Amino acid sequence: CAMGELPPGYRFYPTEEELVRFYLRHKLDGSRRADIERVIPVVDVCSLDPWQLPEVHRGACAGHGEPWFYFCARQDREARGGRPSRTTPSGYWKAAGTPGLVYSAAGRPVGTKKTMVFYRGRAPAGTKTKWKMNEYRALEEDGSDADGAARTLASEKCEEP
Repeated sequence: CAMGELPPGYRFYPTEEELVRFYLRHKLDGSRRADIERVIPVVDVCSLDPWQLPEVHRGACAGHGEPWFYFCARQDREARGGRPSRTTPSGYWKAAGTPGLVYSAAGRPVGTKKTMVFYRGRAPAGTKTKWKMNEYRALEEDGSDADGAARTLASEKCEEP
């Protein structure tokens, strides 16, 4: 997504319900792909350190102090029921707190949200940083996990490299 492709003054700041029910659901279903990837690029966020993401993102759809949004495919190990690997070249993402539910305006659960914090080094001796990321997963109609995740890296909570 290049800023030149979007109208001047465009601001992308979806609600959690919109992120899960519209953007993530359409991405998982394979519909409206070009439109959606204009505002949410596909990036393996664990193949990079968090301070490298702005270069990949190239300012697309994110202003200073606003969240960056990425689609990140579910990893093979995770898809088979194993734990996801969230290691990066110089650290790892660790879940913080209890995962929560994302609800529709009608009060029905439509997804889950997990907050993660970035640690430099290797577990368990890593050093906590100020980088935070929220991982959203869509739920199927029956309440089970869908096959993908949208991850957001909240830039307003990040430290400089």
